[in-house]
Amino acid sequence: MGALLIVLAFACVAVMSAFGKAAKDVPTGILVLFQNLISLLLFTPWALGKGVSQLRTSRTWLHILRAAAGLLSQVLMFVAVKRMPLVNAVLLSNSAPLFIPLVTWVWLKERIGGMVWVSLLIGFAGVILILKPGLALLSDPIALIAISAAVFSALALVAVNQLSNTEPPRRILFYYFLYSSAAAAPFAVLKWRTPTDREWLLLGGIGLMMAASQLLIILAYKHATAGRIAPFNYTVVIFSGLIGWGVWKDAPDLLSLAGVLLVTAGGVLSTKFGGPNSSGHLGWLGYWNHVLHHEQAS
Repeated sequence: MGALLIVLAFACVAVMSAFGKAAKDVPTGILVLFQNLISLLLFTPWALGKGVSQLRTSRTWLHILRAAAGLLSQVLMFVAVKRMPLVNAVLLSNSAPLFIPLVTWVWLKERIGGMVWVSLLIGFAGVILILKPGLALLSDPIALIAISAAVFSALALVAVNQLSNTEPPRRILFYYFLYSSAAAAPFAVLKWRTPTDREWLLLGGIGLMMAASQLLIILAYKHATAGRIAPFNYTVVIFSGLIGWGVWKDAPDLLSLAGVLLVTAGGVLSTKFGGPNSSGHLGWLGYWNHVLHHEQAS
């Protein structure tokens, strides 16, 4: 059941990314505002279910750091999916497990083990195959923007894992969506134009898919440990590839396909050998097994 729920969650992530690509004419600030605002409206009743006192926190700045990193990750991901084949953009944006050991090494002074180094080498070899470094990359660095999304995602994930030591999931989610909506609002206002009917539907879909992915992941980690189901996170690549091929006729070349396989293998190995901070990814989701056990204990 845990595996099924996590697969459904990342199917929602793939659909959300596809909606972002389909809404390529909508300013990115508007996309991320609706992504977070709709989720905030849907999750606020749950967050307040045990009273306003449950939202009191002494870790405001860490919540803000997590929200800023997660929001930047989403902004960069939407920028990338608008201009890249969907599967490449989603894979690169979600390659956070390759950066988490580096973030924890710099931030938390955690040692990087031998097997983790091997997994990182495998994963980054795949990244190189997808990026195809050369003059074309210098003239159009969109793939580097997708990779930057993964870096911020890794930072956000490590931050939320630190928060989970004291904060229950309802508080973490509430402050993430609250701060992200507040930060995105000025940019959406500055770039505002009234969406078309089709764009309104896509914006609504982005927010609903974001909220659905959160709910499904929370439910998944009630049925299974993070270590057992985290590798299923990479089903997002399969779903994105199928959507990209079916809708936009994006078929990866052999080098890119080899890169996808290597990045996935590196990410799964990094998740397996990288310790608790690597047990999940996509920075706005967090290490829910740890978080939920904390909530149940409290």
